[in-house]
Amino acid sequence: MADSKDGSGSKFQAATNAVHLGRAPFDQHGFVNTPVYRGSTVLYPSLAKLTSRDQAYTYGRRGTPTTRALEDALCEFEGGSSAILTSSGLSAVATALLAFVQTGDHLLIVDSVYQPTRIFCDRMLSKLGVTTTYYDANIGGGIAQLFQPNTRLVLVESPGSQTFEMQDIPAIAAATRARNIWLIADNTWASPLFCKPLALGADVSIQAATKYVVGHADAMLGAVITNARAANHLDAAKEALGTCPGSEETYLALRGLRTLDVRLARHMASGLAVAQWLDARSEVARVLHPALPTHPGHSIWQRDFSGASGLFSVILKPASETKLAALLDGLTLFGMGYSWGGFESLVIPFDPSSYRTAMPWREAGPALRFHIGLEAVDDLLADLEAGFNRMAAAGD
Repeated sequence: MADSKDGSGSKFQAATNAVHLGRAPFDQHGFVNTPVYRGSTVLYPSLAKLTSRDQAYTYGRRGTPTTRALEDALCEFEGGSSAILTSSGLSAVATALLAFVQTGDHLLIVDSVYQPTRIFCDRMLSKLGVTTTYYDANIGGGIAQLFQPNTRLVLVESPGSQTFEMQDIPAIAAATRARNIWLIADNTWASPLFCKPLALGADVSIQAATKYVVGHADAMLGAVITNARAANHLDAAKEALGTCPGSEETYLALRGLRTLDVRLARHMASGLAVAQWLDARSEVARVLHPALPTHPGHSIWQRDFSGASGLFSVILKPASETKLAALLDGLTLFGMGYSWGGFESLVIPFDPSSYRTAMPWREAGPALRFHIGLEAVDDLLADLEAGFNRMAAAGD
């Protein structure tokens, strides 16, 4: 990775940081990995220490050497001032939002946001007297026209969930800073490796570390990284909400971080190869992948990102449910299941028409979201070729 897009301030390149950040072998008797610290109670050597809480660790919920190692690594990786870990990506979103909002506030959330984030705003924050407006992902600096006197924060997700619209984060950041409005970015798609939202002007960067940081589909974890002015807000929210990750899950994320660079390089190369192959298929109307030159937001991706992950979508030409089932049900290497970011390839159909408001979904054909894993590309293409052959042979 080129240092010019790293944004972390480290003298090393991203591949080196992935291997070395959050490790202190000689603090662990020379072992190269930070061990799993399990526990709730932390003992104090004296009444004075107990009263003042003058030691690095005070209670299991507030952190252990294991969680501190990952927090420090992600914080430096993203060029942040502080980091907290949570039990899932959604809990990271909820914690970040609750850190800033209060009754009477107004939020601006991108319409292409991860749907559970939308549900949290509509079902939970609304009960606290917080209102949400969903905006078009293509708005850029024009978002200032949507600001209300009580607008408290803006949440961006670039590219957008499922449909992969790119947002002009620097333009939005300029508008929010001019009004002292907080800017939160969901950076899960790119991972800390390929995008640095804090360097682009965001105050908070969220990761569903479940995905590429863990990387092996075997743990749930969230991370929130902040700049200096947002750090106290998130630290207070963590303490008040009692949010904390599991010890084993944190260790798995630390292990996953060590291979993030090599895994993402494979996900990117294979994802682009499959996306280009699908783009040439007669059954496909459009491929939604920001790294393709045909994508409307490709120039933003080139400017703000140093790579692409293995997640993208396609819109098929109109096809019956029977034909779609013929394509998907017989796939050998593409599992149908939620989440992504692991070693395995996945595909799910989706239809956002029922919950988009600012960006109505009017595509005629079915939409599929693909995650391209670490399998050989030729094997994946052969699996898809057989699927399209079944689709062609199936009746309506």
